[in-house]
Amino acid sequence: MKILFLCNKSPWPAREGGPIAMNSLIEGLIEAGHQVKVLAVNSDKYKVDAQDIPEDYRSKTAIELEYIDLNIKPFDAFINLFTRKSYHVKRFISPAFRTRLISILSEQHFDVVQLETVFMAPYVSDIRKYSKAVVVLRAHNVEHLIWKRLSVKTRNPLRRFYLRHLSRTLEQYEISVLDQFDGIAAITRKDASFFRGLCTTPVIDIPFGLKPAAFDSGKDQPDWPGLFHIGSMNWMPNEEGIRWFLEKVWPLVQQAHPGLGVHLAGRYMPSWLVSGYRPNVHVVGEVESARAFILSKSVAVVPLLSGSGIRIKIIEAMALGRTVITTSIGAEGINYTDGKNILIADSPGNFARAISKCVDNKAFSLSVGASARLLIEESYDIRKITGRLAAFYQAVVPGVTDEKPHKVSKDL
Repeated sequence: MKILFLCNKSPWPAREGGPIAMNSLIEGLIEAGHQVKVLAVNSDKYKVDAQDIPEDYRSKTAIELEYIDLNIKPFDAFINLFTRKSYHVKRFISPAFRTRLISILSEQHFDVVQLETVFMAPYVSDIRKYSKAVVVLRAHNVEHLIWKRLSVKTRNPLRRFYLRHLSRTLEQYEISVLDQFDGIAAITRKDASFFRGLCTTPVIDIPFGLKPAAFDSGKDQPDWPGLFHIGSMNWMPNEEGIRWFLEKVWPLVQQAHPGLGVHLAGRYMPSWLVSGYRPNVHVVGEVESARAFILSKSVAVVPLLSGSGIRIKIIEAMALGRTVITTSIGAEGINYTDGKNILIADSPGNFARAISKCVDNKAFSLSVGASARLLIEESYDIRKITGRLAAFYQAVVPGVTDEKPHKVSKDL
């Protein structure tokens, strides 16, 4: 099949959750023998110089980048308060991007156009007009749920009011467009169930996948207990979670283990964190290789209180055999067994006790990490996942196989 990916940011370089998830699927489909072309948004938030993209990657993906100014404009954001339109979605509407998309669709035939996130949905009408391709939404999250959860946790009344407006308008938009697609590929079973309850469009759950062989921990000698967190801090749930961890959990950990340190890696570290006012908190910032950083440590802390979808860095840490301590929200979308292949803690006291359990019992922590690796091999191998997605495509794309087209159950 020939598949056009419309991406809300460039899948290369794959250095944060969204691009990692997109790139994994793109590479998996190419390896499975499908033709892929990528048209991606380029923005100041995730800016990529097209000349830096490796020739091999450009050749196999025919990637094109189109700049859209996604910067938040205070006046526009204020005026949006008096409308029912989603400010999140509005920012992605671009005449230049639309023109390039129409040109591509007019020049080339595609069996499938896959939209990466609902923010690409404004272009569905253009796809329908200029192509006969089946249109599939890859839902990385239930997007409005992220903002709804953030609004509940926010104490500032003005900020809470605005976040509620953002979540409400995004929810209305997100629900209104679901029936415009021919198929929806949700990243978790929970998200898939949510979408099935709101539309008649066929839905499948397609989790993030990776190549387990590429995540071999080898003979590494990590720091012990090597507590760490890695994640881009311009994603609000990450910053919110780390603030909660440092204010509520870390003092309890320091009481039990005064000399224990934690290393925080990731892009866009906020100024309040870089100042380093917490004892034994080491702010590493952006690292050249996330994998190398994870391999140098032993126990991952992922204190998420909001968000949706699946946490890419948790899957990667588990693939590398690391013990992961997270919340119920952090583990959403992962087919885990608490206490066996991951540790779940939703209160400051339980989170601190989970850390202590790992620090005091190295054998237990290592066994959790080993079980996590087995789970990834069984359920998150990209070859198995892309095979399921290709079968889904074939079910909703009439005529791409020799089989007679057949109706697809919404329960796929």
